[in-house]
Amino acid sequence: MNALVTGATGFIGSHLVKELVKEKHSVRALVLPGEDVSVLEKRGVTVWRGNLLKQDSLHGICNGIDVVFHLAARVTDWGTKKQFYDAICTATKNLIEEASGNAERFVYISSVAALGCNRHLKGVKETDQPQKSGIPYNDAKLDTEKLVKSCHDSGRIACTIVRPANVTGPGSVWVQDVLDKMKGFLPIVGGGSNSSSFVYIDNLVDGIIRAGTKEIAKGNIYHFRDDWNVSWKQYLNDLGLFIGKKPSGSIPFRLALAIAWVCDMVCALLRLRPPLTRFSVYIMGRDYDVDTALTRKQLGWKTKVPYDEAMERIGEWVKDVYSKQ
Repeated sequence: MNALVTGATGFIGSHLVKELVKEKHSVRALVLPGEDVSVLEKRGVTVWRGNLLKQDSLHGICNGIDVVFHLAARVTDWGTKKQFYDAICTATKNLIEEASGNAERFVYISSVAALGCNRHLKGVKETDQPQKSGIPYNDAKLDTEKLVKSCHDSGRIACTIVRPANVTGPGSVWVQDVLDKMKGFLPIVGGGSNSSSFVYIDNLVDGIIRAGTKEIAKGNIYHFRDDWNVSWKQYLNDLGLFIGKKPSGSIPFRLALAIAWVCDMVCALLRLRPPLTRFSVYIMGRDYDVDTALTRKQLGWKTKVPYDEAMERIGEWVKDVYSKQ
């Protein structure tokens, strides 16, 4: 398989590239001008420098490509609506226009947040109606899903949409960023009783490749969430043990959300990163245990790395990284 990967230097993208190369696939990676590509080149990846917001830089990128794995996006809990829609919706529109008629398949990596992050998602299926939440990241993901589905339905290119839950693993934001905050002040929201709704990076990458190679996946949407029974309270306490820290108590959900609303509004005016965002409060204050029955049935996917093994790997990474600081 000849694969194109965008977001190849990001957390999920770098692991996807590594696995594709391991499975002897040919990989082309889209990277920004000036971006460090030394790791990609060592793996034998063909580097294409371009910008998803500059369509001229994409001409020819999909020639000879079997599957486009599109991961590049603005992945954070803060920013303006324009920033998110440019990096997610406009970027995807430019890429899928280039892919149509050139590549055979297009796999879009979305998020379960596209379903509406401001509500409980436990048991929600791929066929259930998504809802906008007013959070720019979530709404941009949903509108981009509609764009991708439209391209598939019109016959322009065979598309598949992947919706991961919260992605963790060595070096992920749910490890590094959380530990950095735990050194200062990191409270649990609502007692931490909700499911952490994680999918481990190796498990997700396995699923993404299945979504891009199995014939049955064309035109479908798939949820990826591990079958771990782990609350936020357990995860944060287990993670904190690696550095001898623990969460700083608990804030009621409604109070945390009210504080986040103020932080979002004020910091948006000042163009500063909020200390607390609505998105982060919703993630911990809502249950995102989406239904994965379709993914398991059609793709044969399952959790390969259990929670204890995942935390062991994360602990080894933390020990290595934090011992050098």
